[in-house]
Amino acid sequence: MDLCDIREIKALLARHGFHFSKSMGQNFLIEDWVPRDIAQASGADGTCSVLEIGPGIGPLTAQLADLAGRVVAVELDRSLLPVLDETLAGFDNVTVVPGDIMKLDLVQLVREQCGALPVRVCANLPYNITSPVLTKLIQSGLFASITVMIQREVARRICAAPGTADYGAFSLFCQYHTEPEYLFEVPPQCFLPAPKVTSAVVRMVPREQPPVQADEAQLFRVIRAAFAQRRKTLLNSLASSLTPAPSKEELRRILSDCGLPETVRGEQLGLAEFADLAGRLPFPKSLCDLT
Repeated sequence: MDLCDIREIKALLARHGFHFSKSMGQNFLIEDWVPRDIAQASGADGTCSVLEIGPGIGPLTAQLADLAGRVVAVELDRSLLPVLDETLAGFDNVTVVPGDIMKLDLVQLVREQCGALPVRVCANLPYNITSPVLTKLIQSGLFASITVMIQREVARRICAAPGTADYGAFSLFCQYHTEPEYLFEVPPQCFLPAPKVTSAVVRMVPREQPPVQADEAQLFRVIRAAFAQRRKTLLNSLASSLTPAPSKEELRRILSDCGLPETVRGEQLGLAEFADLAGRLPFPKSLCDLT
């Protein structure tokens, strides 16, 4: 069965009485180069397991199964389980796990399903859960790489440089924990139904060591405050968003000590500058949490 042939897809879905769910962000691939190129970009081979999130009807799953030692696919929509039973029947190295990736214990999932093999993530993620899923995957520290197809705007944010319109707190989070790479774009006509936006594939490789020396909790507390009111200067954003906050006079002195002008905005700072700033701010560490 060609899992990217639109006629075969429609016949498959009709056999199983499947209907697309907008709330689950379901868009199935209808161009075979897309799952092939994503799977190859993931670096999957016989020495690793792959965790896939939202396999749909299984075109990416099948490509990964041809490359990897084992594939574990987590599917939220139970109406797709009988479809996957049919489309993946020929693969003995694939396990489909029913469930919500945001509610599953990743440590337990990897331990029970992947064994001792290193694990990579490869997925066509639903747009509506991209940021929380990526945050959970990155913070778990379990994966050798994370290769995902997501909305192009989010992919650009992940890879954005300081001073650009796409740059923000999520950019810094991803770049602190991983080395992200923007790989290629996928137009709307590659999907059924076609989304209204272009997708893009990014690969994120976790760093062995953070790129800057800083108290992580304090660093991201400052970063979140800096972008809380993006149109304001860094001085005003920190003064209004940090709790407790130093006086504006003290903040001016700290910015000056960092070599930053009073008019600088948070979007102009890189990780090194934020680390320097966070290290100079006089806040008790008990207040510096990531929640």
